[in-house]
Amino acid sequence: MTAPATDHTTVSPVASAIDAAAVDRRGALIGYLPVGFPDLQTSIDAAIALAQNGVDVLELGVPYSDPVMDGAVIQAATMTALAEGFRLRDVFTAISAIRAAVDVPVLVMTYWNPVLQYGVERFASDLAAAGGAGLITPDITPDAAADWLDASERHGLDRVFLAAPTSSDERLSLVTERSRGFVYTVSTMGITGARQDLDAAAKTLVGRLRTAGAQHACVGIGISTAEQVRSVLEYADGAIVGSVFVKALADGGVPAITEVARSLAAGTAR
Repeated sequence: MTAPATDHTTVSPVASAIDAAAVDRRGALIGYLPVGFPDLQTSIDAAIALAQNGVDVLELGVPYSDPVMDGAVIQAATMTALAEGFRLRDVFTAISAIRAAVDVPVLVMTYWNPVLQYGVERFASDLAAAGGAGLITPDITPDAAADWLDASERHGLDRVFLAAPTSSDERLSLVTERSRGFVYTVSTMGITGARQDLDAAAKTLVGRLRTAGAQHACVGIGISTAEQVRSVLEYADGAIVGSVFVKALADGGVPAITEVARSLAAGTAR
């Protein structure tokens, strides 16, 4: 099967949100939370709080039993969600509730196996019906994702693939061609988690993606302060934040995550 290239006539809600953020601010703030942590309703409330306090695009993570790319904070949260009885259908419940409350695009970040087990076409259909914007798929590459590319075209969903500093120019061109919404630019090799210094390779990688034709490149892994958000937005279209939000939710609930969102959103101001 030959996978389709991105249909650039399809309006991407995520790309539109990123473009809107660039009009009067430095760029977009993208926030990640796992569904079902510490329980389903609180995860919904926390996501709504992010959207109401400066986050332009939401990423909802699917708890997974073997989260190989996630650091300790997110691993602990996803294990809690699984222990509390998380089921994949909860993702669609959460998206519907969030979209009823705020007009912010919601991406789902998931390892590929849960989608495969659920059924690619069924997952895409249910995601679109719930109001979801698309998927971030960290463990599949565009050349191995023909079924998802086809399903995303049928349902008008964004598809976000990852680019790493070790990616070849050929790979970056393929990622750019097949992604819709943005290219997830991994700032450093390794697992997620806050770091004092972002890897300088991120800036070089975004430049390489621009050369490959990427219109929207957002940087994630390691961003935890407003200063880091500001630094990333000097060269990228969006800053992706996860672990610091999850930690705030774990330590202080929705009020704490609200304050952290406001603080980080200050980094997007001109």
